[in-house]
Amino acid sequence: MSWHARLALTVRLDDGRCTVHAQHEGPLRVLKTLYPEGDAIAHQVIVHPPGGIVGGDRLQVGLALQPGAHAVLTTPGATRFYRSDGRDAAQAVEAHLGAGARLEWLPLETIVHSGCVADNKIEFELDDGAEMIGWDVIALGLPAAAERFTAGRFTQQLHWPGHWLERGAINGGDTRLLQSPLGLGGHSAWLTMWFAAAQPLHTTRANALLEAARESATMQAAGATCLQQRLVVLRALADRTEPLIALAQAVRAHWRMQAWSLPDTRPRVWRT
Repeated sequence: MSWHARLALTVRLDDGRCTVHAQHEGPLRVLKTLYPEGDAIAHQVIVHPPGGIVGGDRLQVGLALQPGAHAVLTTPGATRFYRSDGRDAAQAVEAHLGAGARLEWLPLETIVHSGCVADNKIEFELDDGAEMIGWDVIALGLPAAAERFTAGRFTQQLHWPGHWLERGAINGGDTRLLQSPLGLGGHSAWLTMWFAAAQPLHTTRANALLEAARESATMQAAGATCLQQRLVVLRALADRTEPLIALAQAVRAHWRMQAWSLPDTRPRVWRT
């Protein structure tokens, strides 16, 4: 049996309070909206009760932030693509930010099990003045359990139309890509993190975001770049997800303070 699930979230700012309206089909839900930073910033947790994605599953998440809204979205645990029976599995996230809106898309890691056939997509659009902090943490197999990613295929796409497109496909048998220094260099996990701004960033602001990412990324296989004065991207490789999640959380804290003068308020679910 396969699951086809859709979740649509609309975030509005009304009289200084962000409210979240959810519509869903199938096994995708959200928990109670929390306001640990006050009424103007809504924290929300997206839950997939089956706990994993298998061949034939289709998960779609649509996010619509109205002008001026600010939402922090995360997940309670890892997303897992399990071994396929031959059919592909897909997860797609589409976000549209209205004028002046802010989105923090902060899911926990995605674990890609050997033998899966999976497609993972994130696409976002920003209206005037909108800004976004986002990340994607991917783990191939379960190294701690001696499970390597030796079969199957994983495709990832990160897309901001007109500004940024990254698309990559990894086959379990592609040892050149998995082991080469020009590929993953034997690492089994990676982080892609970004700060996106609809309006070009002032040079001073862009440099501050870039330096914060570089100073936090003390691991050897990491680097940060600034694209078109609108996008700061941090990439890092590791053997496990824990140092990547820790890096992403640290950089988010710096970016929030430097870009938005907001403290490091973390989603409550991270502390459970």
